[in-house]
Amino acid sequence: GRGSNMLVSDSGFAGLCVVLGEFATGVRVVGDVQPGADIVVEVGGATPLPVAARQLSSLGVSGFEWAVGVPGTVGGAVRMNAGGHGSDMMASLVDVELVDLRTGRVGRVDAEKLGLRFRGSDLDDHHVVVNVRMSLRGATPGCGDGEIADIVRWRRDNQPGGQNAGSVFVNPDNGARSAGEIIDRLGLRGLRIGAAAVSDKHANFIQADPGARSADVLRVMLEVHRRVLEAEGLSLRSEVRLIGFPPGLPFAGHKDNDTRGGAARLEVAGTVERRMNTVERRINTATDV
Repeated sequence: GRGSNMLVSDSGFAGLCVVLGEFATGVRVVGDVQPGADIVVEVGGATPLPVAARQLSSLGVSGFEWAVGVPGTVGGAVRMNAGGHGSDMMASLVDVELVDLRTGRVGRVDAEKLGLRFRGSDLDDHHVVVNVRMSLRGATPGCGDGEIADIVRWRRDNQPGGQNAGSVFVNPDNGARSAGEIIDRLGLRGLRIGAAAVSDKHANFIQADPGARSADVLRVMLEVHRRVLEAEGLSLRSEVRLIGFPPGLPFAGHKDNDTRGGAARLEVAGTVERRMNTVERRINTATDV
């Protein structure tokens, strides 16, 4: 979603970046909001998570406050089952409207068929989430504003700003252990290679200073991975999606990291563009997001 949680090779990649337009943004409540009752909401896949969290609170819908501090979009959050502060997308997701770029088909898919798991799903590169439906809780307008303010304050106090790709490594054991705490115990805060360094504020973030290259960030990731493996016998898995890097990276052994090289990723731009234009026309006539 909007390039968050992503590291692209300095040499680029052979492929396309599909950006959803305004047709896939916005928040809509289905039915009347009743305090204490379940309520279904529809959110466009291109809607930024913080925007969705604030708009839902203003509409009197609770349960999505956790997303205010998560960068990216709602569609991207489904792809990786993003989460934080005790919740995630899987907790409230009902279904998604999905585009298959291979065929141009648009259809609804139930949440239980998406293979959602801790920071992952079964969605592939050819799947684009254009709309989601969630089951949340009715409350009163502004119901989540206090919690949203607390989350924003916590993020500001505990996570770095500036240029970074978010949490670098997935918390092991399905989130039972903190990658940041493991890295911190090894004294790796401040570890620097080139213009990239492990953040002094949170050890599971890598800060990219002015002049940094993707190669600098990757080298820091490799060094952190090596030291954790030597000290803990634990092979950390990348939460950052790696695009266009050579194969064989020790933390890239899952499908969301593309290190297959140019030829395997090459797509025909005109074909995909025509399919997305067709999809947009279909959604504009069938969906009020």
